[in-house]
Amino acid sequence: MPQTNSQDSNEAYTVVIFRGSTAKPIRFNFPKKLVRNLTIVCCVLFLADFLVISHYVMRTREVWELSAFRAEAMSAREQTAAFSSAVEDLKRRLVAMKEVNQRLRVMLGIEVPQTGDMVNGRGGEDVPLPEGSSTTGNGLPDGQDQRGGGSRTSTEGAMRPDHSAVVDSDSLENRRLAASVKESLEWLSKEAAIQEQILSELSQAAEQRSSRWAATPSIWPVKGWVTSGFGPRISPFTEKLSWHDGLDIGAPPNAPVHATAQGRVILTAYDSKLGNIVKLDHGFGIETVYGHLAKALVKEGQRVNRGDVVGLVGNTGLSTGPHLHYMVKVNGQALDPLKYILE
Repeated sequence: MPQTNSQDSNEAYTVVIFRGSTAKPIRFNFPKKLVRNLTIVCCVLFLADFLVISHYVMRTREVWELSAFRAEAMSAREQTAAFSSAVEDLKRRLVAMKEVNQRLRVMLGIEVPQTGDMVNGRGGEDVPLPEGSSTTGNGLPDGQDQRGGGSRTSTEGAMRPDHSAVVDSDSLENRRLAASVKESLEWLSKEAAIQEQILSELSQAAEQRSSRWAATPSIWPVKGWVTSGFGPRISPFTEKLSWHDGLDIGAPPNAPVHATAQGRVILTAYDSKLGNIVKLDHGFGIETVYGHLAKALVKEGQRVNRGDVVGLVGNTGLSTGPHLHYMVKVNGQALDPLKYILE
């Protein structure tokens, strides 16, 4: 019997609580197997709690990261949409500039290439339909779509969406916007290069036209009245029919005579018929002559602009009174000066 008690005490844990020096202590016996099982259960519960808490922390972090990613994706989508809108606005402006460039090319006499209808270009020989065939509303035989491929039924079957291949709508939207922006940027790059070349041509043409315009006579050389026009007339000296190669403009003596275009003085001399003359070379084969001057106020080699005073009205040479003999020559041929007076 004592051996049994000793064995029982060895198989259990005893907890003794002393309540005082006189009170009987309280004993609690816990079998080792029970303690071991409770310890194992506590360890398992602690490990499970640790795993659950860890999993919760990880999931919470993933949720935060997902929320941040979605916010970033939304911001990126908004920025992409704004950029796409800006690109579309640039495209509209470039198209408007293209139209202006085409009008300027026409105004400046630059040939505009005829590209035709690039969207609806059609051609070929028309042949009658086979007998007994009917057409649909789009002008194609029954059972065929507008692409001329297979039957409508097979096409519709091929176009049915595969639900197993459905992807996230946000990703699809972002890809669509990115592809649209990329396509628009490629179009802008290509069209900008074309318009840059056209602008270069327009700039050169405008510069040439500007130089040509500056060199083209366009104003009255002196304020006065026409006493003899260009062409055939009765000579005031011989009273016979003769050819007058300029324009006689009556004006008070010493009235200022103006250059009618930008040019360079190539001659100041005295002529037995025209008296004191000034000849200007305007370039492009254009020359003007100012005759019967009282005095020349420019020197050979001097550059003048339209409106500059080159001399004074006089009565020198073969003349019946104070006036200016004004000539316009193009490639050595005298032309009617009135055609070169715009005011």
